[in-house]
Amino acid sequence: MAPDKPSFDEEPSNGDRAVEGAPTNAPKHRAAGAAVRDPGSAARATARKLALQAIYRVQLNDGPWQDLVNEFADDPDMGRADRAYFEVLVRGVCGAREALDAQLAGWTDRTPALLDPVEHAVLLIGLHELRERLEVPRRVVVSEAVRLTKRFGATDGHKFVNAVLDRAAHELRLHEH
Repeated sequence: MAPDKPSFDEEPSNGDRAVEGAPTNAPKHRAAGAAVRDPGSAARATARKLALQAIYRVQLNDGPWQDLVNEFADDPDMGRADRAYFEVLVRGVCGAREALDAQLAGWTDRTPALLDPVEHAVLLIGLHELRERLEVPRRVVVSEAVRLTKRFGATDGHKFVNAVLDRAAHELRLHEH
C-alpha cells in the first residue's frame, strides 16, 4: 500500500504576496531598482512544491514517474502549477536519480541515503535544474530550493541545501559566476 502524499500546504513565495492595503485592481508599478517578477514564477514555484511531494513519495515507495504524474494530476494545487514543468522535474529526477545521487555525493559530507528525505528531494530537484534547465538562473534554483527547505525541511536544513547547491552551481554553471 502506497503511503499518502505528505501534506505541504501552499504559501506564496515572498514575490507573490499582495501588498497589504493595495487595491487588487490597481496598476502594478514598481519602485526604481525593484526586481521584475516573471508572472510564471508562481506557477513554477507551485510546480516545484508538488515535485518535492512527488520525489519525497517516490523515496518512500519507489515507482514509475508516470504514476506520480497521474497521482498528482488531481492535486488541488495543480491548477495553480505549471503542469508541464512539474512533469519535467519529476521525469528528470526519477529518470536520473542514480546519476544525480552519485554527483550529489561529491558535494556532501554524507551519502545521499543518509540525508533527510525532504532535503534529499529538494537537492535532487535543484541539481536537476542546475544540470538540465539552463534557462533557469542559478540564483533562482538555489533560492527556490532554500525556500522549500525552510518551509518543509529540518530547522537548519536550508543552510545545508544552500551550501551544497552553491558548490554544485560553481561546477555546473561556471558561466554564471
